[in-house]
Amino acid sequence: MAAYGLYTHIAANKTRSVVLLIGLFVLVYVLVYAGALIAEVVIDGERTVPDYLRAATADLIKAAPFATLGAALWIVIAYFFHQKLIDAVTGGHAVTRAEQPRLYNLLENLCISRGIPMPKLKIMDSEALNAFASGLNPKQYAITVTTGLVERLDDAEIEAVLGHELTHIRNGDVQMMVIAVIIAGVVGFFGELMFRLFFQGGIRIGGGSSSSSSSSSSGDRKSGGGAIVVVILAIVLILLAWLLSQVVKLALSRSREFLADAGSVELTKNPDAMISALRKIENRGELEGATSAVMEMCLDNPRSGFADLFATHPSVESRVDALVKFAGGHYLPPLPPPATEPNGAEGAATDSDDADTAPAEPRHGPWGDAPPAPRSGWLRGPWGRRG
Repeated sequence: MAAYGLYTHIAANKTRSVVLLIGLFVLVYVLVYAGALIAEVVIDGERTVPDYLRAATADLIKAAPFATLGAALWIVIAYFFHQKLIDAVTGGHAVTRAEQPRLYNLLENLCISRGIPMPKLKIMDSEALNAFASGLNPKQYAITVTTGLVERLDDAEIEAVLGHELTHIRNGDVQMMVIAVIIAGVVGFFGELMFRLFFQGGIRIGGGSSSSSSSSSSGDRKSGGGAIVVVILAIVLILLAWLLSQVVKLALSRSREFLADAGSVELTKNPDAMISALRKIENRGELEGATSAVMEMCLDNPRSGFADLFATHPSVESRVDALVKFAGGHYLPPLPPPATEPNGAEGAATDSDDADTAPAEPRHGPWGDAPPAPRSGWLRGPWGRRG
């Protein structure tokens, strides 16, 4: 695999970032238009559908400058404060070399070896095994790892994880994820605001005025029918904008995780460490209390069943297969589920003597046969000591 090489991926990320930002403003305008439709119905419930559409269009033109300013302000706030918001959700805090010499030195050595600017190093107190990178520019870049990951992984595996996150920073994946979170946040906020304003107490047609006894029954049917159609259209637009804000994450190609794994191997020259780290993290990375936006930035974000259709990460199994096929790593089977590990959560990480056995026979992956079993002294990862 090429080193960060895939310059087309980096260029595509920059293009996607611009497209997504433009899409953000389009979705905001859609929400404003839907709000204008509802407002016109509330003000006067006795007009026809074309009248409502024309009036809402005029309202949109008047409100567009304010909507643009609001969306731009949201982006500015997110640009400067998104890291503080992430830290508030995760409890992450910056650490120095004196506080975490092992972790700090591993990250610093990787950065020095490739001339990469050193990002901030942060720790979050969690038994989960996970890590993520964040930031929109070199001054903001940070890598956050959990205490569980530091305790359960050895130096080579931690180095592989740090190399994976550094590659996300280098490839521009981090900016893409932050922008996607901003878009989902803006649309979600405006969508919820409109539902609260117009639907919590129910919509009252015609500014709340009671129907006159002199109104004809045919007139009532005509006006009421037009108002109902417009309200339904507004609800559909709001739901569509929200759905598109969620689907925008599908623009974040799953290939970015394969490329980050490959970048880690290029930095560390140790595909087996990356495979071993993935197996230890598999099914053990759920951060308690973290939002879906944070989990989508993590090294692993497990999904299964129908949810996998919208997953932002490929499965660990497919990532291991790719490292075996393309990076020359050795296949390792999954660890037992956490609930069945001996001696609780620490069992798989501390059982070195009983686990010092040959790994399972190489299996057939989607790209063909896995490499033959290596010599006795090979890197055993979570199943035993290193030769």
